[in-house]
Amino acid sequence: MSPLRVVVADDEKMARKRVTRLLESLGDVTLVAECRSGEEVLKHLDPAQVDVALLDIDMPGMSGLEVAQVAALRGVPVILLTAHEQHAVAAFEQQAVHYLLKPVDAAQLVRAFERLRGRTKPAPAGPLPTRVALTVRGDVVLLAPADITHAVYDGELVSVHTAQHGYITDESLQELEARIGSEHMLRVHRRALLNLAHVERLRSQPSGGYVAVLRSGAEVPVSRQVARDLRKRLGV
Repeated sequence: MSPLRVVVADDEKMARKRVTRLLESLGDVTLVAECRSGEEVLKHLDPAQVDVALLDIDMPGMSGLEVAQVAALRGVPVILLTAHEQHAVAAFEQQAVHYLLKPVDAAQLVRAFERLRGRTKPAPAGPLPTRVALTVRGDVVLLAPADITHAVYDGELVSVHTAQHGYITDESLQELEARIGSEHMLRVHRRALLNLAHVERLRSQPSGGYVAVLRSGAEVPVSRQVARDLRKRLGV
């Protein structure tokens, strides 16, 4: 099994050094970069070079939660570190592999890495499904991934949309994102997934984010952090 390639970010030097020493003690980990800010981490969020990012939540500038949103867009798993338990829900909304309370010890890191390795095991050989199955009021609705325009969580339920229909489902955004795949769907907000192929316009917002206007007329929020990444990818 090849070593995990890890990026560490914490604005406090002592906390950062503690984590890097723990990583060195594990023996099957390669430290790719040691960062002092969320902005610095963005330079290293390449899934071809990094297997996981260990991020402090409370950092000046971009917080760990904001970096995690960009990491999800780029396909880099995240483990969030903090001294505050109240961030747990937000951490998992950003698809964090794990959430660890400081001070972190070696046993906690080992368990977190085991969870990561288990989540990223290769899928069994065979063709990928050509339809996404949604449970809707007891029925199963089958949708082609390319036909799904967006999905939005309203705080209670998730609505999944095509150009013609909307469906309320018991699925979570995390489950949908994993099943639909990044080829068709991007996490553009902690409460929204978006298929860029259906977007007609990105309307700028004072916050620095966007509202994505779809050809169907629907509107989907795009967070400031994801908007920044999209501008780079689109060359605008």
